[in-house]
Amino acid sequence: MPQREKGEQGTAVRLRAPANALDRRVVAWWTTRSLTVTTALAGVLAALGWLIGPARTWLAVLAAAVAALGLLVALAVPRWRYRVHRWEVTDEAVHVRSGAFWQEWRIAPMSRIQTVDTRQGPLERRFRLATVVVTTASSKGAVTVEGLDHEVADELARRLTRITRATPGDAT
Repeated sequence: MPQREKGEQGTAVRLRAPANALDRRVVAWWTTRSLTVTTALAGVLAALGWLIGPARTWLAVLAAAVAALGLLVALAVPRWRYRVHRWEVTDEAVHVRSGAFWQEWRIAPMSRIQTVDTRQGPLERRFRLATVVVTTASSKGAVTVEGLDHEVADELARRLTRITRATPGDAT
């Protein structure tokens, strides 16, 4: 990510990390999601080992390895992701930084925003979280801000709608 770029009037603009952290409950949501996948995979392997006698030993070892690795990932990665993920909305753009191993910065100018959606799966609802999906004219796809308190997400969607309605441009 370049540290400097030229502004509209030729002045240097300093890019900085987005200011807002996600809701702290996102760590529990990501941890639960990871543990659910780990439990399902290890459970399938263990069940297959129980059903298939000749493969019982290596399937049991594989199930134990999946469970151990999944537990390690579930305990470490969500906390790490929480420290990295940031978001911010200004009058000019939506800024999102995400990623645990490969970090991605996405900046969507207001004039390029086509739709703003709020998404909330069953597990997100349980943690009272939501995701805001900002669809742009970019071939890279939508900009998403996941792990927001559901009320913050609703207000963010309303704010983005107001700002984009007032921003000149055709979002293409």
